[in-house]
Amino acid sequence: MTVNYREAYDLFAVNGILFNHESERRGETFVTRKVTRAATRIKLGLQERLFLGNLDARRDWGHAEDYVEAMWLMLQQEAPEDLVIATGETYSVREFIEKVFAYLEMEWEPYVSIDPRYFRPTEVDVLHGDASRARQRLGWRPRVTMDEIVRRMVEHDYELARRERTLADAGYSIPQRGIASQ
Repeated sequence: MTVNYREAYDLFAVNGILFNHESERRGETFVTRKVTRAATRIKLGLQERLFLGNLDARRDWGHAEDYVEAMWLMLQQEAPEDLVIATGETYSVREFIEKVFAYLEMEWEPYVSIDPRYFRPTEVDVLHGDASRARQRLGWRPRVTMDEIVRRMVEHDYELARRERTLADAGYSIPQRGIASQ
């Protein structure tokens, strides 16, 4: 026997199945942020290379701002429903890298190296979401484009790198933190 806890306990519970949602606040170990941090540091001479794994992996990347709106809309409905939240568009890691370096007016190939240690043993080649039910039921559509995600992340991380450059120029040592330092 299956118990419907929503009805049994009069709960309004929903599940948002959220595909990758990026922003300038994303942790630096996530590939998008790793790329934007490294590219801006390379641009300012603070880092020489970026080491990555599978550049052909494709992801359905959206912006966290849009996904938070979708979650809020889910909570405003009369009846709870589990919905997929995604853009429906996929980009490869390589395409993301190209956009980031192009925004910085740089070629990416001289700075990006493949390191087998970053290949996942259970890699999923393509993650692509279908948010058609969320669009239909909530009227939700992502508004932040991939180019805007890149712009926001690069501008944020360029400012961080600029501050690091100022400290380095003043003679302070800049700690090489986490994966972004490789």
